[in-house]
Amino acid sequence: MKKIKIILDADVLIHFSKAGKLSLLPTILPEYDHTILSAVYEETLSIRTQIDNQINFLKNMEVLPFNPTGQMRLEYASLRSKYGKGESACMAFCRFTNNVIGSSNLRDIKEYCAAQQITYLTTLDFLYYAYIRGKMSKDECDGFILEVNAKGSKLPTIDISQYSPNTQI
Repeated sequence: MKKIKIILDADVLIHFSKAGKLSLLPTILPEYDHTILSAVYEETLSIRTQIDNQINFLKNMEVLPFNPTGQMRLEYASLRSKYGKGESACMAFCRFTNNVIGSSNLRDIKEYCAAQQITYLTTLDFLYYAYIRGKMSKDECDGFILEVNAKGSKLPTIDISQYSPNTQI
C-alpha cells in the first residue's frame, strides 16, 4: 500500500532550514512520504543544497515532477491566476490525489483546503507533532520559533504545549 504524501510548500521547508532542523522534518511524521513538487523545488534556490542533501544522502524526501493534465491542469491554471506557483501546484495536486499539504501560507490555502476537504499542516503543526512525539522539547520548539522569526519569517510566538493543531492526523 502506498503511503500518503505530505506535499511540502517552500515556506515550511524554509522555516525548518532557518532553524537548522530541515533533516528533522521528515522524521516527525515518518508514516508519510515527504514530497516536493518540481514547481516548489524551483522556488527553493536559497536552500537547494540542503534539500538535495535530504534527497540524495538521507533519502527521506523526494522531488516529484509536476506536469498536470486534464482536470488538474485546469485547476492549476485557475489557482495560478490568484496564487503563487508553488501554492497553486500543491493545492491542485492534493485536490486530485488525496494527499496532504505542508504549508504555512494560510492566507492562500486555508479557504481552498476547507472547500476541497484537503488536509494541511503548517510549520506549527509539524512542531506540535515533534513535541508530542518526543522529537523536540518545549524549549527546542520555542527556540525554533524565535530563531525563524529572528531570521525574517513570521511565525506566531506560542507555547507549543498549549497549541492545538489545525488537524489531527
